[in-house]
Amino acid sequence: MARMIERHVRHDGFNETALDSLSLVASHCRREREPIVYEPGLVFIVQGGKIGFVDDRVIRYGAGHYLVQAMPLPFECETSGSPDQPLLGAALRIAPELLAELAGAVSRETPDNRLIHDDDALPMAAVTLDGAIGDALERLLDCLDDPEAAKALGQARIREVIFESLRGPQGHLLRQLLQSQGAYARIGGAIEMLRTEYASPLSVSSLAARAHMSVSSFHAHFKQLTRISPLQYQKRIRLLKARDLLVQNTSNVSGAASAVGYQSASQFSREYKRYFGVAPAYDRGSAPDDEDTPIAS
Repeated sequence: MARMIERHVRHDGFNETALDSLSLVASHCRREREPIVYEPGLVFIVQGGKIGFVDDRVIRYGAGHYLVQAMPLPFECETSGSPDQPLLGAALRIAPELLAELAGAVSRETPDNRLIHDDDALPMAAVTLDGAIGDALERLLDCLDDPEAAKALGQARIREVIFESLRGPQGHLLRQLLQSQGAYARIGGAIEMLRTEYASPLSVSSLAARAHMSVSSFHAHFKQLTRISPLQYQKRIRLLKARDLLVQNTSNVSGAASAVGYQSASQFSREYKRYFGVAPAYDRGSAPDDEDTPIAS
């Protein structure tokens, strides 16, 4: 599969394909640990490797693994790749309506016949890429060499990959996104609000009220899932959004600070440097080659 991917990548980072939800990933160099955020979906690695850091959790998804990302969770990521042995992979964004359709055909039981409950779920996990899902991914990648097949069969093969991920050992993470009840779903709704309304002055009490939870219960469940507090989550989303604006050279530092909800440019600069390790002016106008930007929220 590495050869199938490599012949279609045009640059390091995420490369869009003829299939809207499928991107190809490449990195010909090592990337040190850096903050990123993924949209819900699957990230397959067939060569090279990545290590994700979520507070005290270390998630390794190297060659022959894929990452199940059930929520847009800010984390830090380290990438291994070189000119001779680049990181190669594929990322598949999952449309909620397709997930809902396919999840109805899949049992809630895990392969060891243990029913999944809210307390078992974490929003991100690595899974071995083998068996049925590996075969399904290979068939999907085959479409890239045949435009007619991509047009006629591409969406069906995307469905097959998602279906097999739902049947995999971490498929319950994706199914949890569809549940209208339970702490996981209610925290997921709050996360979606923080992700889309990041520039608004949302309070923990208002988020808890919308989730129909007490402030203490909401805070505890939020931190259990994300490993950070709601306000830390909002801050990281704001800073990641601001970095996108600066890297794409669409805003100056004060404009980026204001656009993401900061009232003080000096506070923004301090927190930006603390999070990314460089001042915001350093990133302004730099080449948009961050491999995680196209899939980021």
